[in-house]
Amino acid sequence: MSSIMVFIPAYCCEKQISRVISQFTPGIAAQFTEIVVVENRSPDRTLDAARESLRALQGATGTLLQNDNNYNLGGSHKVAFGYFLEKNYDTLVVLHGDDQGHIRDIMPYISSGMHKQFDSFLGARFAPNSILQDYSLLRTVGNRLFNTLISVAVHHRVYDMGAGLNVYQANFLRRKFYLHFPDDLTFNVYMLLYSIWKHSPFEFFPLSWREDDQVSNARIFMQAWHILKLTCRYAYNAEALFSQHIPEPKTYTYRCISLD
Repeated sequence: MSSIMVFIPAYCCEKQISRVISQFTPGIAAQFTEIVVVENRSPDRTLDAARESLRALQGATGTLLQNDNNYNLGGSHKVAFGYFLEKNYDTLVVLHGDDQGHIRDIMPYISSGMHKQFDSFLGARFAPNSILQDYSLLRTVGNRLFNTLISVAVHHRVYDMGAGLNVYQANFLRRKFYLHFPDDLTFNVYMLLYSIWKHSPFEFFPLSWREDDQVSNARIFMQAWHILKLTCRYAYNAEALFSQHIPEPKTYTYRCISLD
């Protein structure tokens, strides 16, 4: 039986993190080996809320890690990827701690084993059959047009440049190519573009996505501009983008928080 770890990045989501962890009812939690929250030095009560919720978790082992410094979203991924590989698990599920996505969207694919067919199995808000709640028509149409433009540039159909529910296989992450990627919010964009460049098998799946009391860390237009520039660099010379001289990877340290 394959081992599956869930990684929940958490930053300034004290109101949402308990709802995210409560998605793991005993029946759902039993499908996973370990559920790991990586708290990224939030100035609010995210750490305390995560600890209280993990104490009540039933059906799987709950673990709370806190970064020694704020490593941004990409850095938290690097912490979780390293922990995942050290544990020698087979599959990693990433579910963001802001409660916009839901773990139930991946469960049918885990039950069928479909997720094992791809190095990356990526949730996409704008894939066919996705359900968007509280998204304006203007924003939805704009995103679809943006994704179409990106698809033309990279010669591959893209339904999302980065949502908060993704699945990765250990054999893919074991190469540790991601250590040189930026720690900022473009981290998932680099992951996707790298997969396209290397012809790594990946697929998108639909999400049920909502916006309620979440506060996005992304400045929408600025982030879109960064993604567009990055995509242009990829389209112009992908090898140069991923082969450029980059300083040695940083060390990402953390501590394990007791749930007692």
